[in-house]
Amino acid sequence: MALVEQRPAVVSIVAACGAVGLSRATRYRLRQPPTPSPVPSGPRAPSPRRLSDAERQRVLDTLHDPEFADQPPAEVYATLLGRDVYIGSIRTMYRVLAEAGEVRERRNVRAAQVHPMPSLTATAPNQVWTWDITKLATMEKGKFLQLYVIIDLFSRFVVGWLLAAKECKHLAATMLGEAIVRHGVEPGLMVHADRGSSMKSDTVAQLLADLGASRSFSRPRVSDDNAFSEALFKTLKYQSDYPVCFTGELHARGWAEPFFGWHNDEHHHSGLALFTPADVFHGRVEAVAATRQRALDAAYAAHPERFPNGPPVVRRPPTKVSINPVSPPQAAPEAEARSAITIDPPSMDDVMNAVHAIRRASAGGAEPRGATAPPLDGGSCRAKLDEAAGSMSLAS
Repeated sequence: MALVEQRPAVVSIVAACGAVGLSRATRYRLRQPPTPSPVPSGPRAPSPRRLSDAERQRVLDTLHDPEFADQPPAEVYATLLGRDVYIGSIRTMYRVLAEAGEVRERRNVRAAQVHPMPSLTATAPNQVWTWDITKLATMEKGKFLQLYVIIDLFSRFVVGWLLAAKECKHLAATMLGEAIVRHGVEPGLMVHADRGSSMKSDTVAQLLADLGASRSFSRPRVSDDNAFSEALFKTLKYQSDYPVCFTGELHARGWAEPFFGWHNDEHHHSGLALFTPADVFHGRVEAVAATRQRALDAAYAAHPERFPNGPPVVRRPPTKVSINPVSPPQAAPEAEARSAITIDPPSMDDVMNAVHAIRRASAGGAEPRGATAPPLDGGSCRAKLDEAAGSMSLAS
């Protein structure tokens, strides 16, 4: 700011502000004197339209009358007008009742619930499972098949799936129980799902409790709390051979079985560094990575110039997979983290170049080739800039 104010007379405000990266609006705002804070003028005077204390008491007594004690102000207002009586507007009645502390919810309604955000982390297979149900359209209008799918969060491996004609808590419990027993999962498993009727059912809750597993639920109307299951369903329904509609359960089961086999054993998952879910689930990552590394080493030995960043290294899947990971607390508040940034003042050449550019633009185009710029008093301008640079710093 000081450099702009102490500019030479030949340098315009536009050129000086552009050279130092300062907005002209900021410059004008900083030149204005500070606005004094408003001084309280004392208590606010009552409105001349305000009802008197006697009138307000009359409104309250009328609303307390046994005839109107259980009626809303709108009903009282209409009834009194029909009797050629006016004691105040509907809003005035509400205002008087509010001052008396008599405005509240008339029904016994449960208070709004606050659902905590689920935060789950898996560092190995069979620590966290997520499951969901998706609908598969059929040839018959309005009829859908229900596809139940359980995936392991850490490896994206489909540990169990079930196709049925309807959504049923007993079928869900059977599928979960068989998957836990088939994979030999130890107690401590966390099973995450949304808040569907089957997921929240007592049948599923009792089964998981008996097997030593606990439950976790998404927040209401928050779809990305179960993003991994939703992503699998998108992969399923975006397959090139996915039928738009199935003829029946036999057709759907015949298509889903090879799909899940491909997904587990052949699909190179982008979220797993292009390893298959089966590689991660069964602990074959290092063996597969060794094979890939040998191929990369051979390619690098044959043509090292094609790898400008050095020898390539096989990426590994993430060691931790989370649903809504909790970010670590910041080391310092945001206000303290914002430190003042000192900007070096521009050189005399920068200012002169900016002035010449503006002059060329105002002249309607560039200067002729070989033409020299109009002379500036460079000695005095440089001296003033050097003098101002010693005491100026711009903070953002």
